[in-house]
Amino acid sequence: MMGQERPITVTIIVDHPAVIAGIVSWCASSTPPIEVRAAGPDASEAWTEAGRSADVVIFDPLTGSTRAYGDLRRLVDDGRQVIVYTSCDDDDARLTCLELGAHAYLSRAASQAQLLAATRAAAENRPYNPPEPGGIAGADGRPRRPRLSPRETDVLLEWFRCNSKEMAARKLNLTTRTVNNYLDRVRTKYADVGRPASTKADLVARAVQDGLVNIDEL
Repeated sequence: MMGQERPITVTIIVDHPAVIAGIVSWCASSTPPIEVRAAGPDASEAWTEAGRSADVVIFDPLTGSTRAYGDLRRLVDDGRQVIVYTSCDDDDARLTCLELGAHAYLSRAASQAQLLAATRAAAENRPYNPPEPGGIAGADGRPRRPRLSPRETDVLLEWFRCNSKEMAARKLNLTTRTVNNYLDRVRTKYADVGRPASTKADLVARAVQDGLVNIDEL
């Protein structure tokens, strides 16, 4: 039954206490409620026992002149689902965060409903398409070609070269779970532009079509 399902859980990493309090209030008032496991101003909170247990990290890597892209990359490489929620509404920052593997990028102009919808989509590994312009497909300029992050492309191509995900994980110094998360994201992005790729053969075909790999290399 729906009421017996485990609630979605989040860790909040934002350097403004008032913003944290607002997100906590939004999560508590959600239907069903979203549980906040940890919250704080520093990315180290995401690596505590409570912080690591959350389904989604709501993270502001862009504070003033500071760009905590390294923290974002480490979270993504660990297989975490990250929603960037920031006061910075800059196209370069948006594209950088998405290319690093953020599940979604929302400015603080986004509504409560938009942040909660993005959080649920990330927890359920579904794409989130913001109603405002500037999403992944819009930035790419090629509506049927998804924008894969460099790391997603690396994982995809290494998997093509290996006999198993476990072997690809060893070569990339990642866990098999993280490799699976990257491949799930790639599949989600292809499905979102109307080019589903449910099997490895389908993904190979998409990669060849998009010039990511030459058939002779496989």
